Amino acid sequence: MTRSRLTRFLFTPAALAGVLFFAALLTFAPADVARADNDDPLFVNMTTDEPHRARMAIGFARKQQERKHPVTIFLNDKGVLVGAKSKAQAFGVHQEMLAAIVKDGGNVIVCPMCMEHYGVKTDDLVEGAQPGNPELTGKLLFEDDTKTLTW
Repeated sequence: MTRSRLTRFLFTPAALAGVLFFAALLTFAPADVARADNDDPLFVNMTTDEPHRARMAIGFARKQQERKHPVTIFLNDKGVLVGAKSKAQAFGVHQEMLAAIVKDGGNVIVCPMCMEHYGVKTDDLVEGAQPGNPELTGKLLFEDDTKTLTW
């Protein structure tokens, strides 16, 4: 193949697409997909009462818990409504997911100021959820190597 034919071949849309595809694979390839020694805690700050977003937050946390990451979900702002038994009609699936997280050793803490703001009482919280306080929330949030996400 002559140099000009090679140059024309290398700059065809198909060839460029192939190069970009493989570059993207290398760029986005996870470095440690299954690191057995990674048990960093996950702290999820969930501020939403929008059902899809709440399910994404809780579902993501649950999947990480299944991978041996200690999990805390902090129900904050409108997220406190997801943890209220009185809202089970709207959030029953979410509350079952929260119960599974607690059953397997995870934490569900709820912002007490937000509870007051939205009229959620402590005895209305789903089983295993507890109002936060500076010591409890801080201990879980600032544990070494904790990763945080917000929904």
